[in-house]
This record gives sequence, C-alpha cells and structure tokens, in this order.
Amino acid sequence: MNSIPIPEPVEGSATPPEGVRLQKVLAAAGVASRRVVEQYIVEGRIRVNGVVVEELGRRIDPETDLVDVDGTAIQLDVSKRYVMLNKPTGVVSTMKDENGRPDLRRFTEEWEERLYNVGRLDAETSGLLILTNDGELAHVLAHPSFGVTKVYIAKVEGVVTAQTIQKLTTGFDLDDGFIKADKARLLDASTGSATGKPASLVELTLHSGRNRIVRRMMAAVGHPVTELVRRQFGPLHLGTLPAGKTRELSKIECGALLTLARHDSPADATPGDAQETE
Repeated sequence: MNSIPIPEPVEGSATPPEGVRLQKVLAAAGVASRRVVEQYIVEGRIRVNGVVVEELGRRIDPETDLVDVDGTAIQLDVSKRYVMLNKPTGVVSTMKDENGRPDLRRFTEEWEERLYNVGRLDAETSGLLILTNDGELAHVLAHPSFGVTKVYIAKVEGVVTAQTIQKLTTGFDLDDGFIKADKARLLDASTGSATGKPASLVELTLHSGRNRIVRRMMAAVGHPVTELVRRQFGPLHLGTLPAGKTRELSKIECGALLTLARHDSPADATPGDAQETE
C-alpha cells in the first residue's frame, strides 16, 4: 500500500494568533509600560469585557473589546477625540445654523476629525459642552433615559429663601409632569443686578433631560433666570476654562466619562433620539 506523503511544515506558515497582546494595546493607550501592565494582570486589576484577565498572553481586539483598569474604562481607539468647550452665550448648539446665527463650527476648526456636540445648551446659556467624534458615546450620554447628572449655576431675580430651596428639592408639577432637583443650594442672596433689583445665585443639580428645565423650574418658584451656566456634566467639571475656549479631555476624564457610559447606557439609546436643551 502506498503511503500518503505528509508535507514538511513550512517555516513561518503557522496561522498567527488572532488579536493583539493586551500589554501592547494598553501601553499604546498610555496606561503604563508593558512590564507594568503585566504586573497589573498578575494583581488582577485588568478586565476585558467585564472578566478579570488571568493570563499574561491574553490577546484582544481593540476595536470591539472593552477594557478597564481598576474599574476605569480605557479608550483604545486613538482616532476618537473628546473635547470640552465652555460655550459662550449667543452661540447655538449646532454645527450649522440654518438661520445664520453663530454656531459651534468655529470651536472645532483646529481638529481634523469631524466633531459633534453631546446634547445642547440654548443660545443664552453658557457652560460645559462636550464635542466628540465618538458617535456611540454621544448618543448614550444625550439620551433622555440615561439621566446624566448636570450642575448649573443660575442667577435669578429676587431673594431666594430656604423655603424655595426646599421646594426645588421636594418637587412640584410643571406642564409636562412632576420635577425636582437632585440637589439645590443658595450660593448668594445679595447679588446685585444691572437694574439695581435684588438677585440670587442658586446651584441646581439635575439628571433630567427635559427642555429648558432649569429656567422653567426657577420661573415656577417665582425667580426667573437672568443668567445660566452649566458647570458640570457627569464626571466632568468646567474648572477655570474661559468662555469660548476648548481643551481636550485628560485620560482620567475620558476614563471617567467612558466608565459612566458603559455602566449605565440604556438599552434603547439609539442614534437620532432627542437631546436635551438647557
């Protein structure tokens, strides 16, 4: 009987393993050196898709796998851009306004990527706005059911009392349903105004995505808003960023934002859903 010849293996013909070594990916993402990442793996500090990594030779697909270190999400796609803008008043929250009003395009010109805003602030409201080319993240954070926490400072007419602050946190009915602030506090009840009439500064923390909700709430308790700024969006703080200026988010800020989105993203968050306007 003739034996079937068995071909000799060709050097280098073996099928290469799929994916990229986790150490290499995290080093490229700026997390730590490969050696330090290996130590993280030994210490059980790294998870891929929610499962603790136990082997040093673990390979991943950076385009699909979700990685976190010490519970903080890591952005592996270096093509994604995350920018914070302190939107000035008089600017509408759109990339191209059909009525010719000042829009957000001027704040994205220095980046090659095509950036979009996450949610909206009305033209007369200033403050923190996120610009990104990460469409998935933008849709999740702007989705009404996500309920990301936002902090506003409102200058309002009149002297706000402790009873009014309590009403804001206890809640009341508006035309579109019941509303209450997660937190509210009076910052200043003696703020002067251009007209010489008494005014107050109030800080409101809300997770509602309803349209112009801060202005409607304050009007409902008898203190119309004259100036409004958003100081915080989820884990991001405006800090000392001047009005009309932008800066890229730090790795820590990106991680906090992505961690928030991955943990709490609603199943029904789909592109095209309405975004909040304040």
